[in-house]
Amino acid sequence: MKINKSEFYYILLFIICVVVPTFNNFELTFLTWGLAALITVQRTYSAQIFRLIFIKIVIIVIAAFAIFFYDYKTYNIIRDFTYLIKPVLGLLIGYQIIRKIKSKSPFMVIVYGSLVLAVMHILILLISAFIFKIASVSELRQYGGYFSDFEVYGLVILLFSNRIGLELPSKKKLLFILLIAFSVFLYLARTNFIQLAILSIALMGYFKLTPKSIKVVTFFALTVLIGYGLIYVSNPKRKGDAVEEFLYKIKIAPIEPFKTKINQDDWKDFNDNYRSFENIMTVKQVTHQGWRAIFFGKGMGSYIDIGREMWTNDGELIRFVPTLHNSYMTILLKAGLSGVLLMLIFIYYLQKKYRYNSREIINLNNLILGTALFLILSNWVFMGLYFKVDNKALLIGFLIAYREKIAKKLISTNQSGYIES
Repeated sequence: MKINKSEFYYILLFIICVVVPTFNNFELTFLTWGLAALITVQRTYSAQIFRLIFIKIVIIVIAAFAIFFYDYKTYNIIRDFTYLIKPVLGLLIGYQIIRKIKSKSPFMVIVYGSLVLAVMHILILLISAFIFKIASVSELRQYGGYFSDFEVYGLVILLFSNRIGLELPSKKKLLFILLIAFSVFLYLARTNFIQLAILSIALMGYFKLTPKSIKVVTFFALTVLIGYGLIYVSNPKRKGDAVEEFLYKIKIAPIEPFKTKINQDDWKDFNDNYRSFENIMTVKQVTHQGWRAIFFGKGMGSYIDIGREMWTNDGELIRFVPTLHNSYMTILLKAGLSGVLLMLIFIYYLQKKYRYNSREIINLNNLILGTALFLILSNWVFMGLYFKVDNKALLIGFLIAYREKIAKKLISTNQSGYIES
C-alpha cells in the first residue's frame, strides 16, 4: 500500500485510536478519540452515517431528559455522558479518517491495526507468563485481556483478501494470519469464535436465502450443536486444568446470559450466572420506578444496586453499578424501552445494503451485515459499542465510508447499477 506523508499521519492516528482502549484507561481513550474526531472533521456527511449518529444522539438526549426527575451526582452524570457519546466519536473517527486516505487498499489499515494489537497481546502474555507463572484460563485472560473484536476483523479480512481486493504476497499474508490468529486464540473468548464464524459466513454470502446457503448454515448449526453436545456430555469441571476450564465456560454459555433464577447464596451459581443476575436486578429496579422509568429510563447518573460489594475486573470494590455487561439493559436503565428500541433501529439501518452491480460493494454489504448480526450478540454479552475498551465503532464508520467511496467511484466512471441506502 503506497501512502503519502499526510496519509501516513491519518493512518497512524487511526491505529492509535484502535490501540488506546486496550490500556483500559477510559479518560485517555475519551481524550484521544475526542481530539481525533475534531482533527478529522469533514464538511459533508452521508445520509447513512448521519442517521446512525443521530440515533445514538437521540438516546443521549432521552437519558439527559430523565435526570431532571432524579438527584444524581454531577460526576456520575458526566461519566455516563462520556460512555454514551463514545460510539458517536468512534463512528465519526472511522468515517472521517477513511475519507482522507486515497490508497487503493485501505483494508490494510485494519490489518496493521490488528497486527499491532496482536503483537502487543502476545508480548504481554509472554512477559506475564514469565513473571506470574500463568497456570489457568482465568489468569491468561486476566493478564492478556478478555477479547479483541478488532483482531477478528483483521483476521477475516486476510482470510478473505481475494474477495475484498486486498493484494498481499503469500508469505507475508500467511505470517500476518498466523500472528493474528494465534493472538485471537489466546483470548479464549467464546464471542470472538462466534464473531469469526458470523463474519466468515457473511462474507461468503451465505446469509442470503438460497438453497446452498440454507444447506451450509444448517450444516454449520448441526456441527455446533453436536460439538456442544459432546462437551456437555463430557461434563468438564469448573476448576479443572486449562482446557477443562475453557470447555466448562463453553458448557454454561447458552444459559449464562439468560437464566431467570439465581441462588445468591450459592457462590458457584452466582458467579457463573452473574450476567443474568445483573439483568434481573436491572429489570426489577427500573420497573419499580413506574412507567416513566420503563419508557424513558432513570437517566444519566443512574445505577443498579446489586445488594453486595463485589470486585470488578479493574480491581474496584463496588456495590452500585452504573453500566451492565448487557448494553440493552444499560440503555434500559439510562433511556428506557425507548432507548432499547433505538438500539434495534440502529442495527436495522446499519445492515441496509447499497444495491449496486459491483463485487466490492456486495462484499462490503456482506461484511456490514455480518457486523450488524454480531452486534446483536455483542450488545447482549459485552456492552457492544458502549464498552469502554471496545473499538468496533471505528470499524463501522470505516466500512460505511469505504463503501461510499467505491460507490462514488463507480458513479463517476458511469458504470451500471444503482444505489439504495
